[in-house]
Amino acid sequence: MPMLCAIDFSNLHTILRSLYDEMMPLCSDMAGVAQGIAGLGALFYVAYRIWRSLAAAEPVDVFPLLRPFAIGLCIMFFPSIVLGTINSVMSPIVQGTASMLEGQTLDMQKYREEKDRLEYEAMMKDPSTAYLVDDAEFDRQIDELGVTEIGTAAGMYIERGMYKVKKAIQNFFRELLEMLFQAASLTIDTIRTFFLIVLAILGPIAFALSVWDGFQSTLTTWIQRYIQTYLWLPVADLFSTILAKIQVLMLQNDISELTNNPNVNIDGSNICYIIFMVIGIVGYFTIPTVSGWIIQAGGAGNYNRAVNNTTMQAGSMAGSIAGGVAGNVAGRAGKLLK
Repeated sequence: MPMLCAIDFSNLHTILRSLYDEMMPLCSDMAGVAQGIAGLGALFYVAYRIWRSLAAAEPVDVFPLLRPFAIGLCIMFFPSIVLGTINSVMSPIVQGTASMLEGQTLDMQKYREEKDRLEYEAMMKDPSTAYLVDDAEFDRQIDELGVTEIGTAAGMYIERGMYKVKKAIQNFFRELLEMLFQAASLTIDTIRTFFLIVLAILGPIAFALSVWDGFQSTLTTWIQRYIQTYLWLPVADLFSTILAKIQVLMLQNDISELTNNPNVNIDGSNICYIIFMVIGIVGYFTIPTVSGWIIQAGGAGNYNRAVNNTTMQAGSMAGSIAGGVAGNVAGRAGKLLK
C-alpha cells in the first residue's frame, strides 16, 4: 500500500504543463519556413486574382487580397497572437472545471472521514465487535477470559486476524483502483499534451499552407483540432467531478444509515464504490469522443475515429485488467472469510 500511495500524480500533471511551456519556443523555429511557404503562396494567390479580374475587365476587389497578409502576420507572431489568444480564451474553462473537481474532492474526503468515524463508533458500541477495531478492548476481553476458555480466546484471535485481513484487502484494492483511475487520467493528459505540442509547433506550417488555393480549410481545421484537444482536460475534470459527486452521495447515504441504524451492514456500499471506480477507468478513455461532440473538426473524421478506437481499446484493456484483479481479490477474500 505505501508504494501505491507514493505516486504524486498532481506533480506529474504539473510536469506536463511545464513541458508544454518549455516546447512553445520551438514554434519560432518553424516560423521562418512557414513564412517562405506563405510568401510564395501569397504571390500566386494575389497574382491569380488580379490577372483574372483584368482578363474579365472587372474592378479588382482588394479586400480578399488581404487574407494572405493577415495569415502572414499570424505566422510572424504565432506564439502570442494565435496560441496566446486561444489559450487565454480556453484557460478560464480549465480553471472552472478544476475548481469544481477540487470542491467535490474535498467534500468526498470529509464525508469519508465521517463515515469511518461512525463505523468505528458503531462497532465500539457492540461488545461482540468492539475487540475487532480496538486493541485495548481486545486485551481487556482476553484478560477477562479464564483458563478454561482457551477455545474462545483462540476464536477471538482468529476473528480479529480475519477482520484485519479483510480490511487490508479492501484498502489495498481500493487504493489499486484509485491508482489505476489516476493513471488513466495521466494517460489522457499525456496524450493531450503531446497532441497540443505537435499542433503548436507545426501550426505555422498549417497556417502557411492555408494561403494556397485548395488548402484554405487547413486553417479552420487546425483551430478546431487544437480547441478539441485542449478540451480533453476540462472534460476529464468534469468526468471526475461527476464520479466524485456519486461517491459523495453514496457516503452521505452510508452516514445516514449508520446514524439511524448503527448495526447496518455497509459492505454493499464498498462493492458499489469498486464498480464505479472500474466504470470511471473505462469511461476516461471516452473523453476524446465527448470532446469531438463539443467541437467538431471539419474533415477530421478519420483522425477522430483513429483516436477514439485507440482510446476505447486502451479502456477495454484497463477495464479487463481491473475486472480480473477484482474477481481474483474478491475470490481470495471470500475463501479467507469462510
